[in-house]
Amino acid sequence: MSKAKIIVGLSGGVDSSVAALRLLADGESIAGLFMQNWADDGSGECRAEDDRRDAVAVAGRLGIPIHFRDFSGEYWDGVFRHFLDEYAAGRTPNPDVLCNREVKFKHFLDAARELGAEQIATGHYARIDQHESRWRLLRAIDAGKDQSYFLHQLGQAQLAATRFPLGELHKPDVRRMAADAQLPTAAKKDSTGICFIGERDFRTFLSQYLPMKAGEIRTPDGALLGEHQGVFFHTLGQRGGLQLGGMRGREAAPWYVVGKDVARNILHVEQGHDSPWLQSNRLRSEAMHWISGQPRHEAFDCLAQTRYRQPAEACTVIPRNDGGVIVHFARPQRAVTPGQSLVLYDGDECLGGAVIAATDAPLEPSFPE
Repeated sequence: MSKAKIIVGLSGGVDSSVAALRLLADGESIAGLFMQNWADDGSGECRAEDDRRDAVAVAGRLGIPIHFRDFSGEYWDGVFRHFLDEYAAGRTPNPDVLCNREVKFKHFLDAARELGAEQIATGHYARIDQHESRWRLLRAIDAGKDQSYFLHQLGQAQLAATRFPLGELHKPDVRRMAADAQLPTAAKKDSTGICFIGERDFRTFLSQYLPMKAGEIRTPDGALLGEHQGVFFHTLGQRGGLQLGGMRGREAAPWYVVGKDVARNILHVEQGHDSPWLQSNRLRSEAMHWISGQPRHEAFDCLAQTRYRQPAEACTVIPRNDGGVIVHFARPQRAVTPGQSLVLYDGDECLGGAVIAATDAPLEPSFPE
């Protein structure tokens, strides 16, 4: 049997199933590969075996071979250790970005090449094209499902070896195609949240790895309101989980996390979704990853996202000598969070991105230029 030219990452979900279906319809020679990225921790929340069965069923329905690889060790070293280190430092990391860079478009791509394939394909909602001899990552046609934000760490070599068959489709069409082809994943619920946590309470999960450290909850003007069990359980802009309802002398309005003083273990909160304590006009990033492979050295205007599914915001980007950037937003931004990803766009083209290092929000340390 001739070797498949494209290896499709079959996750056991409807999106990767239809990605394989579309490639077959185009006459491509394909095989599937199921990746296990998280070892069963005995919680009962790991759905890897269920997903594996669904991936096998899809491969059987499509009549394609399927391979299996266990990348849980690589995931632990390349993604999860960083996830814990960032939370311990009081930041809020994005494991999906690291998983794409360190596992799906690194170890998976290597495994596909070992199997003799020329390219990989996934069920991500994004597009790739080639313009003036360089590869570009573009937003998906379905703006509500676009995943280019999570893919901004890919480079020229990875884009050249990747296919995104769903980039031109809307999600309802994907569901319809799966149903028409009688794929066993046609009605399967989409996975949400952080894959290795599942339906578990986030605080309960994280406390297995990071020791609780009780501290004070205070308003920005210093009023003591209560006690928290660890600043790393909370993120900027968060509502809920603070247990501050019905406080004497305070209006009956929700409380939001507006700052984290990690050194003194103090969590700052304030009432009001759009509290001025949550607003920032500038951010500084860590070293940028430029998808083109060509760093920018002069200031330029573009659009930016600082969280997934956030509307793109106009900004001016000023490159720094250390490889990072300073971003000046055209209007104040709410809850820009260190540890999350800054992703830059020129229209539909994703230019690249970086981890947010600091902002000029009122409770942040002095903003470094």
